[in-house]
Amino acid sequence: MTTGELEGAGEPGRIGERLNEILASLGEKALEPALAARFGAYAALLVRWNARMNLTAVRDEEGTLRRHFVESIACARLLPSEIPSLLDFGSGAGLPGIPIALCRGEIAVTLAESQGKKAAFLHEAARVLDLKVRVHGGRAELMGEHFGCVTLRAVDRMGDAVRVASGLVANGGWLSLLTTVSDESSIRNWAEGAFEWSPAVVLPGASERILLLGRRPIVPRGTIQPRSEP
Repeated sequence: MTTGELEGAGEPGRIGERLNEILASLGEKALEPALAARFGAYAALLVRWNARMNLTAVRDEEGTLRRHFVESIACARLLPSEIPSLLDFGSGAGLPGIPIALCRGEIAVTLAESQGKKAAFLHEAARVLDLKVRVHGGRAELMGEHFGCVTLRAVDRMGDAVRVASGLVANGGWLSLLTTVSDESSIRNWAEGAFEWSPAVVLPGASERILLLGRRPIVPRGTIQPRSEP
């Protein structure tokens, strides 16, 4: 289904309208109708797959919009403008990577997910939404690449994940973490002083949930940078 066909059409249109109602209630800017409908199609697909496999703990439509989509849309809007490429580390159901790809089409997004069934969902979501994202069905650290931004949200063994993800951030790039107030100090320690951190931003609708952005300082070419170990 094309973007034009999605706009205001059936179930995706209805879900997109509900998403915009939630955004407005939280003081957030509404999405354009066509984009809201694409989020509606994504939500419908996610709820349908969640009925068969464990993609996310939140399984209903309203919870998906409030808990997952609002937070991910806020993240997409808060990311710096100059990011050329982004890795969603341990993408799972595509959060926040797919919302970032939907909202920020200028960013080349890679979704990395080592679990085969979840990677299959990401491929299907990219097809249904006609997204030009890359899906890597394996461990992100084996890709041998660096990215302008690496983002993490609700991954297992967060400390280990932060250490590995830190090593995938390009010179001058960003680490973007959707986390909790209580984990903020631990995350800064896990990143081992490799980043200059911006003040944490409270995410809409959840006083304990924050977006933590850290930038790797630009190191002159030829300087040896310390590597974060898994």
